[in-house]
Amino acid sequence: MTLEQLAAAIPAYAKDLKLNLSSIFQQTELTPQQAWGAAVACAYASRNQAVYEAILEAAEKQISAEAVQGAKAAAAIMGMNNIYYRFQHLVENEKYSTVPARLRMNVVRTHGSDPVDFELWCVAVSAVNGCGKCIVAHERTLREKGVSVETITAAVRIASVLHAIAAIFDVEPAIASASV
Repeated sequence: MTLEQLAAAIPAYAKDLKLNLSSIFQQTELTPQQAWGAAVACAYASRNQAVYEAILEAAEKQISAEAVQGAKAAAAIMGMNNIYYRFQHLVENEKYSTVPARLRMNVVRTHGSDPVDFELWCVAVSAVNGCGKCIVAHERTLREKGVSVETITAAVRIASVLHAIAAIFDVEPAIASASV
């Protein structure tokens, strides 16, 4: 399914999502690599095959293979970290925050993408996955690197739109498959 087919498959009751899908890649606050990398990472995190495939196909025409792999790496590592650190954040026993994670996170240093872009993708995926502790940590790192609130918001905007579209296609999978 292409991105155009994906947009066409969005039902009338979700017209706002279709309109937002057409505008999230026009945001001037993000570079194309930041926008398409966030889209790949968030589509991956949203777990809908049709959305993921459409975004991946479009992204591969817009950004390098290394950036695509970096975005996937951000989604993968945050899939693990968001569960672990969300647990720490939500549990009412502070002792859990003192226990070492003992989780391998080498990709955080070896992803091969621009470090700011990778952080943007991580904060966007953390928004999809609802991990407050990770959102705070990655947003803080981005701000320390001089990234504006508007840029961070633009990445999270991509996360919100793609996650909502993925939810529709999860609930009504026939919609996505009918447009292929």
